[in-house]
Amino acid sequence: MIREVRDHWYWRPNWRPGRSFYTWHVTFANDPVLTDMHAAYGRLVGSLPGITPVPVQWLHLTLQGIGFADKVPQSDLDPIIDAAQRRLEYFRPFEIKLGPAVVDVESLQLPVSPVDRLRRLRAQLRAAITDVWGSDSVPALPELDPHISLGYWNQPAPADPLRQRVNALPGGTARTELTQVTLINLTRDNNHYEWTTYANLRLGVRR
Repeated sequence: MIREVRDHWYWRPNWRPGRSFYTWHVTFANDPVLTDMHAAYGRLVGSLPGITPVPVQWLHLTLQGIGFADKVPQSDLDPIIDAAQRRLEYFRPFEIKLGPAVVDVESLQLPVSPVDRLRRLRAQLRAAITDVWGSDSVPALPELDPHISLGYWNQPAPADPLRQRVNALPGGTARTELTQVTLINLTRDNNHYEWTTYANLRLGVRR
C-alpha cells in the first residue's frame, strides 16, 4: 500500500511542451456508463486537495505506445494500423468492469478488469508494431495495469488521508463493452492529456 502520492506532471524523458505521441488507447466518448461514473465521483474529485481532475471527454485507458509523432513517419504508421486491424479481426468485443476508485501513487483511478484479456489485447497491438518494425523497436513499457484515471495528483501528499476520503464514498462498480481501440496523437501540455484521433479499429471486424 502506497504511503505517499506524488506529482504526476513532471516531464518524462524526451517529452517537452508541444511534443506529441502516437499511442493506442481505449477512449470513451459518448459512453453513458463512463459519463455516469465520472459524474458520480465528480464531487469527491472536486473536493480532494492537490488533484487535477480529468474532464469526461479525456477519460482513457492506456494500452500501447508507438512513438513520438515527429519520429514516426506516416509511411510506417499506416502499415502498423493495417497490421493491428488484421490481428484484431478475431478478437471479439468484451465486457469490462470499472471501479471502485482507488488512490494510486500518481492518480485517483478506476481499476479495469478482466486484466488478462486486456493484456492479450495489448499483446496484439504490440505484435502489430513488431510486424512492421521488428521486436527491437516496440516501446518498452511496464506490464499493463489497466485503469482509467479520474484525476492526477499535482503535488506530494500523504496517501492515507486521501484514501480515507475515497473509501468513505460508497464505491460502486459498473460494466460497459469494449468494442474498439483508438490510435491517438497525444499531448500532455498544461497539466492535461489531450489528443486528436488518428484511427479507430473495431474489434472482431473482418475486412
